[in-house]
Amino acid sequence: MDASVVPRWLPAVAAIWLGGLGAFLGCWHWLTLRAWLERRRTSSGLDRDWLDGRSCFQSTGAAGLVLRYLVSLERRMALGAVRPWLRPRSAGSGVVRAKELICLAGLEGSLRGQVVPEAGLRLGVMLICVGLVPGSALSLELALVMGAAGLFAGLLLPRWALRRERDARAAALGRELPELLEVMGLGLRSGLSFDRCFALYHQHFPTPFARSCALAQQQWMLGLKSREQGLRDLAAAYDSVLLGRVVETMVRSLRFGTSLAESLESAAQEARADYKAQREEQVAKAPVKMMLPTGTLILPAMLLLVLGPVLLELMEGF
Repeated sequence: MDASVVPRWLPAVAAIWLGGLGAFLGCWHWLTLRAWLERRRTSSGLDRDWLDGRSCFQSTGAAGLVLRYLVSLERRMALGAVRPWLRPRSAGSGVVRAKELICLAGLEGSLRGQVVPEAGLRLGVMLICVGLVPGSALSLELALVMGAAGLFAGLLLPRWALRRERDARAAALGRELPELLEVMGLGLRSGLSFDRCFALYHQHFPTPFARSCALAQQQWMLGLKSREQGLRDLAAAYDSVLLGRVVETMVRSLRFGTSLAESLESAAQEARADYKAQREEQVAKAPVKMMLPTGTLILPAMLLLVLGPVLLELMEGF
């Protein structure tokens, strides 16, 4: 058929139809998986939170939703309810970087490196369908551009969410690390042992960092790791130079039997000063960040409100 005979509305209708079909298949696939997993949970006694991926995330909003989807996809792939679209890899550079991000995000026990590119591809396909539907209502070119933008955004969403979780955990650590150091310093000055002081913190402070400390202590108490290795792994799970220095101080003091209380108290003062400096830096950056929405949204509206009547009077005069 000659290309000139093809109606101009046919590509737009085809794009709308394909987008609607993709959305329908995605919803049907999700509902079918939910029903299958619910039957599996009922028959095997699995926890609903484990199936839904409702882990304790520091990030909220879109990043929290993407992280929940990552954990949920990992669980479904582990149960065999979802077949992977990509070939599993363990030595690729992308998988290695994904593993590092997962470790810094505190999800090394919930995610594998292979799930990050898998989730990116699936999110890209879903966002292609989302971009085709509104874009095809105007033109075929806009539909293709929005579909390509959706694919690119879907591929980047998992790593973006993991980076947000890493930054959120580092920010929360700045608030919680001084509490750990002060509790341990007071406990050591009172004559308590190191393990008892460490346990006092995670027993009385319901924070994510306290849960990480409890998991690390449980591992070396059960003999799965040595105490030094458990403390170093705890420091490696956070993107914090100060925590690494504090852990190395603890390891040296425990190995050689030197006094630890004074070192922890001075480290607590340094941690509080560092956290205060970070908050002041964020407050100082706030006016600069507000310049973009002010210049693009508020200022044009104010100019129209003030100069609009003057321009209308000038137009009537001419």
